[in-house]
Amino acid sequence: MSEKTNAFKIAQFQIDRAAKILKLDPTTHSFLREAIREIHLSLTLKMDDGSVKVFRGFRVQYNNARGPFKGGIRFHPAETIDTIRALAAWMTWKCALLDLPLGGAKGGVICDPHQMSERELERLSRAYIQALWQFIGPETDIPAPDVYTNAQTMAWMMDEYSKIKGYPCPAVITGKPLELGGSLLRDEATARGAIYTIREAAKHLKMNLKKATVAVQGYGNAGSFGAILSQKVLGAKVVAVSDSKGGIYRKEGLDPRAVLRHKRKNNSVINFPGAKNISNEKILELDVDVLMPAALENVIHKGNAGRIKARIIAEAANGPTTPEADDILHRKGLFVIPDFLCNAGGVTVSYFEWVQNRTGEYWSKKEVDRKLETRIVKAFKQVLNVSLKQKVDMRVAAYIVALSRVAKAMKLRDWI
Repeated sequence: MSEKTNAFKIAQFQIDRAAKILKLDPTTHSFLREAIREIHLSLTLKMDDGSVKVFRGFRVQYNNARGPFKGGIRFHPAETIDTIRALAAWMTWKCALLDLPLGGAKGGVICDPHQMSERELERLSRAYIQALWQFIGPETDIPAPDVYTNAQTMAWMMDEYSKIKGYPCPAVITGKPLELGGSLLRDEATARGAIYTIREAAKHLKMNLKKATVAVQGYGNAGSFGAILSQKVLGAKVVAVSDSKGGIYRKEGLDPRAVLRHKRKNNSVINFPGAKNISNEKILELDVDVLMPAALENVIHKGNAGRIKARIIAEAANGPTTPEADDILHRKGLFVIPDFLCNAGGVTVSYFEWVQNRTGEYWSKKEVDRKLETRIVKAFKQVLNVSLKQKVDMRVAAYIVALSRVAKAMKLRDWI
């Protein structure tokens, strides 16, 4: 098979591989390979200079057999419908794997937020909801933040939906500010979930994390919290981190919080005092115990997989490893924690936020963390058990667990 880099083709290939092991009937298999609904939007926006621009937007609602659609909204200049399709599929399996009563969706708008004012971003956020409101809702589809969207974006969207409906609807959106019904721990949830999976993987591998070294590719929300919590929770030494402009390495270890302050001040981690600048490519190939890709898709591929040395690869990003690279890493005996298990902390706490909004009862940070850890650890153990029993890698095992749950829900509802 020639290497695939189209995100949705990769997602479908992963489905096909697990479906073969599960011996899914052709109808169920075909159903799971495609989204239930795609919505394409044209958003007309008046810019600050008086000009009018048209932005293309999407919402892919992949599967809701287990509950309302759930998934983030991206604002990105290179967004594509295939990426959104793949992310909606992965969100479906992620929710099923964590046994959340939700389906999967994803949305996006092709735009460059760095070239837009705050007022323009607010108008775009509201325009997206104005075009989409009939297809979302607390019982239907619950969006959340993703790449280049944040709590403020969600606040605007929730407010616009509430205006249209005529009453406050906090449960329509998750990832909101605390003052508007957001959940405690939401900002670090993705990273914290990843940290729990790394801890469980280390137990399985009999690895002492207090003597472990960590490299993090991508120093956004998930990556920066991943580095901070690697040190704080696991007791590991973070020796390298990177962002879109490059990376830094220090054998003696880095202070992740100091690096984050440096990034905020200088818009990059590069040139951090006392550290050596290295490339994003090199950071993947460092001789470390734990590698956390927390940035882009397809960064680990057949061209560099043979040079990956980390014993644990914790996929905090979505789709960082191609199928060909997966096979190489598996043959090398490296332990990959697949994306929709490793980074499922975000959607899990989003689910908690939705529950809190609907009940009007809000939990402490300690309670949210306890519930998150319980679900993540349970899911990890289920996937590991299938991996060992079926003699497959962790990604295939995760698909086996998730697809079987969605397929069973579809059968029970008599969809197939």
